[in-house]
Amino acid sequence: MRNIILLTAVLLMGSIGGNTLKAQKFGYLNSQAILAELPEVKQSEAELEALQKQLQKKGQTMLETLQADYQVMQKKVESGELSPKMQEEEGKKLQVREEELNKFQQEMMNTLQEKRNTLLKPIYDKLTAALKVVAQENGYAYIFDQSILLFSDPAGDVGALVKAKLTASN
Repeated sequence: MRNIILLTAVLLMGSIGGNTLKAQKFGYLNSQAILAELPEVKQSEAELEALQKQLQKKGQTMLETLQADYQVMQKKVESGELSPKMQEEEGKKLQVREEELNKFQQEMMNTLQEKRNTLLKPIYDKLTAALKVVAQENGYAYIFDQSILLFSDPAGDVGALVKAKLTASN
């Protein structure tokens, strides 16, 4: 939706601006491809993967314990060791633990998203700074991401220039 609005705005500017729009220089790049090549992104992804595995392992342990306790309760029910009142109490305890497990899973997703944002923000800031320098040095009024373009002239690809700025800053 955002891409459609952006494209509509560009087209509208073209119809309103007429001659002034033709004088402006446009560029584009594939930001995902550039980011995928950066060592910082690969390192961030490795950190995120390690954290995700750690959290998943904890969640899996919680789940296995809950399932084992549920099976124990089922056996006690089948053998007649638990009265109906005790069954209800044990069932409530297991339900509370199941809710805790669901809460943990939600917190895990939030933790991973927060960590992703923390790790990637400096990288995105660095990419934005390189884009600004390339735009200023080469007279680009606008630089778009290739993913929003329906058609592009290969001459407008500024990806190599941005990569050069990023590698020069390392």
